[in-house]
Amino acid sequence: MKVLFIRFSSIGDIVLTFPVVRCVAAQVPNVTIHYLTKPVYTDLLRACPGITAVKNLEESLWKTAQQLRLENYDYVIDLHHNLRSEIIRRLLGTKSKAFPKLNFEKWLLTNFNINRLPKKHVVDRYFEAVSELSVKNDDKRTPFLIPTSSQQFVDEKFDLPEKFIAVSIGAQFATKQIPIEKLIEILQSVDGTVVLLGGKEDTKRALELTESLKKNQLINLCGELPLLSSAYVVSKASKLLTGDTGLMHIASFFDVEIISVWGNTVPDFGMFPYRSKEQATKDVIFEVDDLSCRPCSKIGHSSCPKGHFKCMLNQDTKAIVKTIKA
Repeated sequence: MKVLFIRFSSIGDIVLTFPVVRCVAAQVPNVTIHYLTKPVYTDLLRACPGITAVKNLEESLWKTAQQLRLENYDYVIDLHHNLRSEIIRRLLGTKSKAFPKLNFEKWLLTNFNINRLPKKHVVDRYFEAVSELSVKNDDKRTPFLIPTSSQQFVDEKFDLPEKFIAVSIGAQFATKQIPIEKLIEILQSVDGTVVLLGGKEDTKRALELTESLKKNQLINLCGELPLLSSAYVVSKASKLLTGDTGLMHIASFFDVEIISVWGNTVPDFGMFPYRSKEQATKDVIFEVDDLSCRPCSKIGHSSCPKGHFKCMLNQDTKAIVKTIKA
């Protein structure tokens, strides 16, 4: 059987499809798995066990579908479930199934603070798309396969200590980022080595942070690492301090304590760290619960729509520091 997975973006959403891909590879006899995504995420899928080939989403959906038709897929598993993925499925004309995205329930929560969402992680909703293949979640740990080259890049270029705390300072949207002033409050009270992680777009914030803290044990790797090398650094950390980010979801594959600080989004969307019960007891989620304006979006904004950003600025930094030191 030849199967095509569809998930175009983003980092966190894609890595949360890995358990489904692994179970399809393990439970469907003689299966070949291809994965359709945006070109920027091709390397990320090298970390997913079970994938035979990665296909890239072209600007033209018609051209994408024409290329995919040559593969003669038996089944399409749509884990993005938007208009573009629907068009591709229709153009392919192959038997397919999409996961329940629950956009109406999310709309109710973000617009009226009415929570009709199931108490269910998005990974478990993803598995609903493979039920017709008799694939079930086996709850086994899914490996995150970091290439040797990505590991060597870090080991040869940076002298990281045996024990350190990783801090993810970036996020796709500003309202999911821990503000610099809050990070300064937290990190100035933290002992030991701190490693900053983020993309090139985070270098300015990282510089502001390092200049304000002036800590000898602060290592700034923002803009220095490809994604899979950042994943390797996370895998070596004892703890990760992060917002609702892709690195938070990558960390869930490793024995790293995750301290997540939530701004405009909420765990109720089903995108909290996907962990075993034992691992989850070590993780801590921080959020400001008494805000009627939260969640204001299912993804994020470039700035707080209300202008006050209380969902981040009202975070209890003393409690966060206490958790990091524990």
